[in-house]
Amino acid sequence: MPPKLMLIDSAGLYFRAFYGMKDSVTASDGTPVNAVRGFLDFITRLVTDHSPTELVCCWDDDWRPEFRVAAIPSYKAHRVAATPESGEEVPDQLEIQVPIIVDVLAALGITRLGSPGYEADDVIGTLANRSLIPVDVVTGDRDLFQVIDDARQVRVLYTAKGGVANATVVNEAYVLATYGIPGRSYADFAALRGDPSDGLPGVPGVGDKTAAALISLYGTLEGVIAAAQARDAATRSSVHDKVLAAQDYLAVAPRVVQVALDVPLASTSHVLPTQPADLETLFELADRWNLRSSVNRVVAALAQR
Repeated sequence: MPPKLMLIDSAGLYFRAFYGMKDSVTASDGTPVNAVRGFLDFITRLVTDHSPTELVCCWDDDWRPEFRVAAIPSYKAHRVAATPESGEEVPDQLEIQVPIIVDVLAALGITRLGSPGYEADDVIGTLANRSLIPVDVVTGDRDLFQVIDDARQVRVLYTAKGGVANATVVNEAYVLATYGIPGRSYADFAALRGDPSDGLPGVPGVGDKTAAALISLYGTLEGVIAAAQARDAATRSSVHDKVLAAQDYLAVAPRVVQVALDVPLASTSHVLPTQPADLETLFELADRWNLRSSVNRVVAALAQR
């Protein structure tokens, strides 16, 4: 089996599992376990369909890092819980399931990695940047299109439309065909057009088409700003005006949009096991939380590699 690293945007996957599976799925004590079951079934499907030899469940140790909030205070501000000390606004029925996912991953021996002060996207960016083997990034977040690199065989399995079972394989050709820009330019493109889901304002009046046209014409965000300052004749004056009016925002936006490539991470093996690390604990968890069928499927998928 050829070597391949799979990097999973864990929160994206367990949120999808939570909303995609009935909340009537519970343990014997009534604790909801729909997100846990769905998350495990997703891993089974990904391992079976894509045959990774290494796998990391990348974790949000900080879902709203201070360095991003300092740059743009509105970053994810709409997701903050009513009491700020509570962190991100997560449904109670999901929040109680996350520690169960952590415990099951540990018993399986599947690597889970996060880093204080960083999001899962940053962990993914760092690991993809360091990898010497092909990489599949599993996410429903378009911002991670910026890590795509055909030359290094880094691609995204995009789950936002077809889910895990029918994930869209996103490479540089897909980004070019869809947005009219190279994959490496996606972060600059996103900074220009903004992203309401992350609280990024973008440049007022500049949408997808204009942002793509500017990036295609001038190459980088810096090139777009320089062209606006020079009043380059290839672009309408009104567009230059919009870019110049947003210079303060554009000066800090890259710090928010670009994933970190140098996150400090624990040194650990990423090899996907062929058998659980702690079978006894795994089946204790399976019985306690009514996960036996999902756990059996994961174990079988690992054994068949």
